[in-house]
Amino acid sequence: MDGSNDWRNAHHSTGTTIMAVEFNGGVVVGADSRTSTGTYVANRVTDKLTKLTDKIYCCRSGSAADTQAIADIVAYSLNYHENQTGEEPLVSDAANEFRQYCYNYRDSLVAGIIVAGWDKKNGGQVYSVPVGGMQIRQNVTIGGSGSSYIYGFVKEHYREGMAKEECMEFVKKSIFHAMYHDGSSGGVCRIGIITEDGVQRHVFFAPRDYENNAGVTAGPSVTLQA
Repeated sequence: MDGSNDWRNAHHSTGTTIMAVEFNGGVVVGADSRTSTGTYVANRVTDKLTKLTDKIYCCRSGSAADTQAIADIVAYSLNYHENQTGEEPLVSDAANEFRQYCYNYRDSLVAGIIVAGWDKKNGGQVYSVPVGGMQIRQNVTIGGSGSSYIYGFVKEHYREGMAKEECMEFVKKSIFHAMYHDGSSGGVCRIGIITEDGVQRHVFFAPRDYENNAGVTAGPSVTLQA
C-alpha cells in the first residue's frame, strides 16, 4: 500500500491569514489560528503572533516548523543585542534578520513573515518578508493563503491615518472575511496592538452565522495578558 499521500506524513503548514497595519503611535497585527497537516486540521488554536521582544512581534505563514525555527533564532539574536548594548532593538533590525535567513535559505525554507512593532527611533512599523527573502516596509500588509481572498477588501477599506480602534476593527473584519472564504484559515482571530507601552493581546471568536455575516461581525472576545 502506497503511504506517500498519508496525511500523517504531511508537513505542518500554517496555510493562513496574517495581517498588520500601522497607525499613529503603533501597529495592529492579526492572524487566524488554523494549522493544517495536509488536508487535516492539526491545531485550531495556534498562536501565529510570535513575540520577538516586548515591542516587536512577527506573524508567521508557510511551514510551521520553518517559521518557528527562524523566529526563535531572531528572537535570541535580538535579546542578545539588547543585553550587550542596553538598548531596545529596532524593528528594522528584526526585519533585516528575517530577510537574511529567508533569502539565504530560500531553496529550503517555506516562510512568509510579517514583522511589526514599535521603537523609539521610527515609531510603529510594518515590514513584509515574503517567501524568497524580499523585505519592504508597508503601511498595511497581508500574507498567507487567505490573503488572496481579501486584497480587494483591504484596498477598498484601508485609509491612511486611521485611529487605533479603527485599525483593530479593520484587521478583525479582514481576518474573518479570509477565514470565511479560505479553507486553510480558521479558528479564532488573534490580534495584538503594539505601542510604546508594550502589547495588548485580544482573541475574537468567529460569528456563528458565517453565511449571513460573511465574517463581518465578530462574536465575543477575550483580552489576554501579554
